[in-house]
Amino acid sequence: MIQPTPNANGMSPRSLLPKLLRKHDGKMTRELLLHPGDHGLGMTHESMQADATTTAVCGYCSTGCGLRLHLRDEEAVGLTPETSYPVNLGMACPKGWEALRVLDSEDRATEPLIRGSDGKFAAVSWDHALRLFTTRMKGIQRQHGPDSVAFLSTGQIACEEMAFLGALAKFGMGIKHGDGNTRQCMATAATAYKESFGFDSPPFTYDDFEQSDCMVFIGANPCIGHPIMWERVLRNQNDPEIIVIDPRRTESAMAATQHLQIRPKSDLALLYAITNHLIACECVDRKFINNHTEGFEKLCEHVSRFTPDAVAPMTGISADAIRQTAETIGRRKAVSLWWTMGVNQSYEGTRTAQAIINIALITGNIGRPGTGANSITGQCNAMGSRLWSNTTNLFGHHDFKDSADREKVASSLGIDPERIPTEPSWSYDGIMDGIRRGDIRGLWVIATNPAHSWIHQSEARNLLDRLDFLVVQDMYHTTETARHADLILPAAGWGEKSGTFINSERRYGVLKKVRRAPGKALADFHIFRALASYWGVEEMFAEWTDPEAVFRIMQRASEDQPCDITGIQGYEQIDRCGGVQWPWTEADAEGDFQPEQQRRLFADGRFYHHDGRARLVVDDVTAMPEAPDAEYPTLLMTGRGTVSQWHTQTRTNKSPVLRKLYPNEAYIEINPEDAAAMGVENGDQVRAQSRRGSLLATAMVTPTVKPGHAFMPMHYEATNQLTLGHFDPHSRQPSYKDCAVRIERA
Repeated sequence: MIQPTPNANGMSPRSLLPKLLRKHDGKMTRELLLHPGDHGLGMTHESMQADATTTAVCGYCSTGCGLRLHLRDEEAVGLTPETSYPVNLGMACPKGWEALRVLDSEDRATEPLIRGSDGKFAAVSWDHALRLFTTRMKGIQRQHGPDSVAFLSTGQIACEEMAFLGALAKFGMGIKHGDGNTRQCMATAATAYKESFGFDSPPFTYDDFEQSDCMVFIGANPCIGHPIMWERVLRNQNDPEIIVIDPRRTESAMAATQHLQIRPKSDLALLYAITNHLIACECVDRKFINNHTEGFEKLCEHVSRFTPDAVAPMTGISADAIRQTAETIGRRKAVSLWWTMGVNQSYEGTRTAQAIINIALITGNIGRPGTGANSITGQCNAMGSRLWSNTTNLFGHHDFKDSADREKVASSLGIDPERIPTEPSWSYDGIMDGIRRGDIRGLWVIATNPAHSWIHQSEARNLLDRLDFLVVQDMYHTTETARHADLILPAAGWGEKSGTFINSERRYGVLKKVRRAPGKALADFHIFRALASYWGVEEMFAEWTDPEAVFRIMQRASEDQPCDITGIQGYEQIDRCGGVQWPWTEADAEGDFQPEQQRRLFADGRFYHHDGRARLVVDDVTAMPEAPDAEYPTLLMTGRGTVSQWHTQTRTNKSPVLRKLYPNEAYIEINPEDAAAMGVENGDQVRAQSRRGSLLATAMVTPTVKPGHAFMPMHYEATNQLTLGHFDPHSRQPSYKDCAVRIERA
C-alpha cells in the first residue's frame, strides 16, 4: 500500500483536506459571517456593505415600488425593497432586485455613433452628433415642411424629461407630430376614462386590493404582469371572491374562485350580459345612478338584447356562469374591477373598458375603499406620459384646440402662445402611415423600440428604413431599432439620473441618481438641454436648468386641473412621504397638511364633466377583423410571459439571473388536442405562420389555452412578425391579442 507523502509540516494531504474544504478563518469565511443588527439585517455580503442608504422608485413597471439603495462612497452597490414604502411594503419582484445589474451591460451605448456609407457605426464627439442632428432635421424641414419630422417618445423616462422633450420638440423645433409607446399599452384606458369621467383619472389606490370583498380581473394577469399588486391581493383579509375573465387559464385564473374562460374578444358582449343581469335582478344602485350618472336609460335599452342566454354561445361561457358572476358582483359590498392589456390592446378596447366602468357606476362601486373601475398601467411612467409628454394632449393634459388652454400653458412656460400648435399630433399609427406616404422623412426615437414592439413588425422595419434620417436615443446601442439608426445618442438609464415617475395609482415617486452613466452617456434631460442650445432655442428653456426646476414648471401648468400638484413642496416631500398621489393642491396643503398615503377619486360622487356626472357609454359589438379560417385555423394571442421578462427585454436580457428564470428561446402555448392533431409533442420545434410572416418556436403543450387557440409572449423579437396591424378606432391602440395563424411541426 502506498502511503501519502507528508508535507514539510509532517502532515499528509489527506489530513489537510478538511482544512482546505472548511477554513475557520480567512477572507471568504469573514464575508459569510452574519452580523445581527448591522445593515441589511446583518445578512449583506461584505462586498456590498453600505455606508448610507436612500430610497428611490423602481423603473420597470407601473407598480412603482420603493427600493432601498445601498450606497458606498455615494454610489449604489446594492438594493433591497423599502419596507416602509406604501406601494410594495417591503416586497420586490425579480426585475426590481436586478435593477442595478442591467446598468453594467457590455452593450451600453457609451458614445455617440453615426452610420457610415459602409453601413458600419463609428464613434463621434457630442459636438459632431448634435450638429449632425440639427443640420439633418432642419434640412428635412426646410425641404419638406416643418411637419416632415416626428418623434416617438416613451413611458420609461422621467416626467421632467418627457416635459422637456415635448416642449422642445413642439414649441422649440416646430415638430407637430409626436407620440409615445404608451399608445401600445394605455391609450385605451386614457380614452375611456376621459369620455366616461371627463378626465383621464384612474380612481383607485393600491389599498383597494386589500379592502375589496370581490375583485374582478378582466384581461389581466397580475400574478405575472404586476406581481407586487398580486401580493397585495394575497394580503386581503376579507375572504374575497376573485373573478378572472380571460381566454387563458393564467396563473391569476388558477387562483380565482370563478374563471370565465371566454372566447378571445368576446369580453364586450360578456360585460353587456353581466350588465343586463345586474339590471334584471335589481342589483344596481338607483340612488347613485340618478344622482351621479348620465345615460342609464340608453344603457338599459342597449344591453336588453345581451341576455345571458343570448350571449352564452358567443362567449363559450354558460348562461348560469354569467348569471352567477353578475349576482356575485351585485351582492358584494366592495367590488373592484381591474383591467390591463387584455382589454386595452383590442380593436374594441375603449368600449370594453367603458363597459367595465359602467358596471362600477351602476352598482355604486366607486369612490369607496375596495371599489373602482381600475386600469392597471403598463410602464413605469405611462401615467407621466399621459400627463406630460405633450403628444396627443397639450402639456399638463390640456387641449391643443382650446385657446384658453394654450394661453395658460404658454404663460406657465413663459413662451409665445403662437408657438403652440392648435391641433394635436397624429397618433403612433398615423406617424407610421406618414412615413409610408413620404410625409414623415425624419424620426427621433427616444427610449423605445418600435422595430421590436410595433405591430406587424416586418412592415414597421421597412418603414424605418425608408426614412431620410433616423435618430435613436437609448441606453443600449444594440436594440432592434438602433440597428436601423443613422445616429445613436447614448442615454443614461434608471439609477443614473433624477426626476419623478407616476405609477398606476397616480403616485409621484422620486427617481435618484446613484450611479455614474458609462462613458460619455448623458441623461435624456441633458441631451434635450444640449439640443435646445444647438437648435438655437436655448433662451426659451433658460428656466429648465435641472429636473426639479422643471417640476416647478409642471406644478404651475397643473393648477386648477384635476391633476393639480401645486401643493407638493418638492422632491424632498415626495421622498419623505413615500410618494404623493395627484391631486395635491395648494388648498390641500394649507396649514402644513401632509398628503394621506391612500387617496381615492370621486368619494363625493362628482366627476370631471361640466355637470359633475359620469357618462354611461355603450356601442355595438363588432366582428374580429381576422378570424381563423381553413387556411389559418388557429387564433394567436400575445401577452406577458414570465415575471422576469419585461417588454422587448432591452434591459431584462442583460441580467444573468433574470435570463435563468425564463425560456431564452421563443415558445408558443398549444392545447394538447391541437398538438396531437399536428403530431407535435411538448418541446418540439413548430413553425407558426400568419399572412404577414412566419417564425420558429418551441411548442409548449398545455391546457392553459383552449383548442383552436395559441399564445406567445410578446417579449421575443419574432412574435410581432405575425401580428395584424389593426387598431381601436377611438384610442388608436393596436390590437395585439388576435390574429389568425397556421401552426405546423417544423
